[in-house]
Amino acid sequence: MGKVKGAIIVVVLAVLVGGYYFYISNMEKESEETTISAVQDVLLRNLDNDYPSTPKELLRYYCEITKCLYNENYTDNQLEQMADKLLALYDEELAQNNPREQYIDDLKEDVQEFLDSNYSIVSYTTSSSTDVEEYTYDGRTCAKLYCTYSIKSGSDYVSSRMVFILRKETGSGHWKILGFEPVTE
Repeated sequence: MGKVKGAIIVVVLAVLVGGYYFYISNMEKESEETTISAVQDVLLRNLDNDYPSTPKELLRYYCEITKCLYNENYTDNQLEQMADKLLALYDEELAQNNPREQYIDDLKEDVQEFLDSNYSIVSYTTSSSTDVEEYTYDGRTCAKLYCTYSIKSGSDYVSSRMVFILRKETGSGHWKILGFEPVTE
């Protein structure tokens, strides 16, 4: 009887250890499958259903894409998709001044120059919601806000501050980027 009990205990322990191993190995596979890159994250956003609702949210999404463009590894197809996302955030006037093919070529060149200079975007900070300046120009609602990029080159850090002008579309009510430029101190 003692040998039977011992054999049953060994079998039960083997099943428990095997089950635990199976559970852990499947859990690791699930976490590997659900991990997405920063590039995939910005590309997964469906702007038709989930368009940024405030100027700050729009600028934050723009900065996320920008950070991916200048920091992450991606394919040419993904670069084109990110460029399309940026163009979708642009006001009609700005988009017309940046034909898609030329925009993509200019973007590739700009990113390459940035990388050749050994720069990387460490972080960005947008204006707080209370610092967004809304105003009316030519009968259209506009907003002015700022973004500060922290950029690293080697062991040095610099800040680059940009001012963004956004305009609200009359039909959809979406905020769109009308223009941006570096802030000169």
